[in-house]
Amino acid sequence: MNASERIRGHFQASIETKQRTLESSLTQIIGAIEHTVAVLKAGNKVLACGNGGSAADAQHFAAELTCRFERERPGLAAVALTTDTSALTAIGNDYSFEQIFSKQVQALARPGDLLLAISTSGNSPNVVKAIDAMHAAGGSVLALTGRDGGHIARLLKPTDLELRSASDVTARIQETHLLFLHCLCDGIDEMMYPLK
Repeated sequence: MNASERIRGHFQASIETKQRTLESSLTQIIGAIEHTVAVLKAGNKVLACGNGGSAADAQHFAAELTCRFERERPGLAAVALTTDTSALTAIGNDYSFEQIFSKQVQALARPGDLLLAISTSGNSPNVVKAIDAMHAAGGSVLALTGRDGGHIARLLKPTDLELRSASDVTARIQETHLLFLHCLCDGIDEMMYPLK
């Protein structure tokens, strides 16, 4: 297979994954937007976490909320738990890597807050522990997963939400997660600050 065929294959696989995910997740995406808006309108915040590419997605989403997405509006309360290297290394060294997010959730979360928990497999131990910590704090969870949803899907409560990419391939899951996040950002802006 030559380079152009491989590239076309990646594009086609990404398109097909997104189409399958739209068919299975449209209602859940709308629900996630509405829930996140309710959290923010109540004066609460979003905490976001994930590993690797999902850490970058957590930071991306927090930046879109605190700065802006595609329209001018006031900043919205969001914190990426993946960015404080002093906290990450202290917790990883003094406790364990599995607690790098949960210790921050314990310190920062308040009842009514939302945890954006991103894991392509649905099995990331440190994201699982962050979910447990958010439940203990009285907050809710929006999980972005793939494959079969993993342990995270089974851990969610009725008040939580899951957006699952319809793929088993990490790259396709990550591409869909980014689209989920942009749909969330656009929906939040439209519901909270509609254009006149």
